[in-house]
Amino acid sequence: MAVKIRLRRMGAKKAPFYRVVVADSRFPRDGRSIEEIGYYDPTKEPSVISIDADKAKDWMKKGAQPTDTVKNLLKKEGIL
Repeated sequence: MAVKIRLRRMGAKKAPFYRVVVADSRFPRDGRSIEEIGYYDPTKEPSVISIDADKAKDWMKKGAQPTDTVKNLLKKEGIL
């Protein structure tokens, strides 16, 4: 099972916000997930990023791979 840390799109049309989730890579983008570890709202100024650092580090120790976008968010938050 290839586990990814990725974004799940939420919100209305033209007003997205995202949840940072841990999911099997075979599941659809907005489908089932294993755990929700944070959220990201790019529509606010400045953008709002909230990620549980302990959960993110724990999942990466277990082998979960963050996507490129999530990796950038983790760097901004100082988790990576």
